[in-house]
Amino acid sequence: MMKKHTFFLLSVMIIYAFFNTLKAADFYNVKAYGAKGDGKTLDHTSINKAIDAAAKNGGGTVFLPAGTYLSGSIHMKSNINLFLDAGCIILGAPQNVGAYDPEEDVMGTQYQDGGHSYFHNSLIWGENLKNVTISGLGMINGGGLVTGSKGANEGKIGKATKAVVFKLCNNVVIKDITIFHGGHFAILVTGCNLVKLDKLIIDTNRDGIDIDCCTNTVVSNCMVNSPHDDAICPKSTFALGKKVITENLTITNCQVSGYKEGTLIDGTLIPNDEYRKGSTRVIRNGRIKLGTESNGGFRNVTISNCTFYYCYGLALEEVDGGIMENITIDNLAMYNINEYPIYITLGNRNRDPDTTAIPVGKNISISNVVVNTTDSLSGIHITGTPKHYLENIRINNVIFTNKGGGSKALGNIDLPELDKTYPEIANLKSATPSYGVYARHVKNLELNNIKVDYQNEDKRPPMACVDINGLEINNFKAEVANGVLPAIFTQVSDLSIYNSPVLNQK
Repeated sequence: MMKKHTFFLLSVMIIYAFFNTLKAADFYNVKAYGAKGDGKTLDHTSINKAIDAAAKNGGGTVFLPAGTYLSGSIHMKSNINLFLDAGCIILGAPQNVGAYDPEEDVMGTQYQDGGHSYFHNSLIWGENLKNVTISGLGMINGGGLVTGSKGANEGKIGKATKAVVFKLCNNVVIKDITIFHGGHFAILVTGCNLVKLDKLIIDTNRDGIDIDCCTNTVVSNCMVNSPHDDAICPKSTFALGKKVITENLTITNCQVSGYKEGTLIDGTLIPNDEYRKGSTRVIRNGRIKLGTESNGGFRNVTISNCTFYYCYGLALEEVDGGIMENITIDNLAMYNINEYPIYITLGNRNRDPDTTAIPVGKNISISNVVVNTTDSLSGIHITGTPKHYLENIRINNVIFTNKGGGSKALGNIDLPELDKTYPEIANLKSATPSYGVYARHVKNLELNNIKVDYQNEDKRPPMACVDINGLEINNFKAEVANGVLPAIFTQVSDLSIYNSPVLNQK
């Protein structure tokens, strides 16, 4: 009996040791490869050794235990899960220590901003990979990453500008981590398929999440703060040297904001109070925006159950000759919105090799939007161009209060066309002629169950529609100042109005 018992115990120990060996072979602790995690020693070389070892064995989890890992460029490989344990911080090294990879040589940089042209000058990057994951409860602190980049017609940036970048990868997962001070882009995915971004906290100064030329992407349960740029920003640049549409995209259960950088993470939630140079307008971006770069365009996009705090509202911008179609947006809550709550536009910027490319925007539905207050500049803004109309636009169940204060003279202006101007309402150098809804150059526009009012008396009409072919209005409610027309309809054909007594006022 003793021999049998001893044999049994030995067998269990051998099996246990065998499985532990297998587990260890799939689990690569960066400290076993020389990483110090002391915040002083450059650790990216050791982290890359651990990634290389895992990749050589077919993949596995590269584990970063608690500690601060001062790093230059970290090179992701296929079948790798870079796991940041609670208490782990990957800290971007200062620019002057030469720890980041240089920008690669690329062609066609004139068709997109420098940040979209170069990928290797990043803290963590991977290209032409499959099955890559960054996960855990740790943090990526951009540290020495810079936030500026040069424009489309200028050369290389010369410095590391991005926290996490994946290009031409398949099955990318980033989940649970926190990113602070992410440089120009906290996360940039370009030309990727099957992208899942979940439960992220991003508190940065420029773009939070950029999804460029990607297919089959889900962004869920994320909190993104970015006062000086966009929070979640699908794009479709010419960075791959050809037009590539961003499609089959879902953004759901996310919170975006324009608080001062760092105040989302520390909980103080201080609204950004910086002003644009030469302007009296506060910089509080932090929105969800499709565009501006839009060579290929956007198709089959769903945005739902999102909240906006102290930032711009929702923007859908197709200005580079691509197509924007089949866009469904539902259940948005907005608080203290800068400039506008809803903005849909076409334009002729045409940053594209084909300067004659025609922008298309059609089949767009936005419903169930509640805004507590919005800037007096604009309300719902829907504009095509004189030659290229938005088509089949439906706005349903929207409530908002404008700060008001618009003059009667504003109600009579002919708002300048966007044309080749960068597509922001502020660049038109005027508030819109109406405080509630402004629409121009649209075919088949439905406005259903919309209620608008103001905090301070506004002498503009609540609605102005210009050059609309097919306009249906149902249950429109608005506050109208004495002596002000409730609506201005200019060159509007096939007009139907239901259940809207306010529009009958004279």
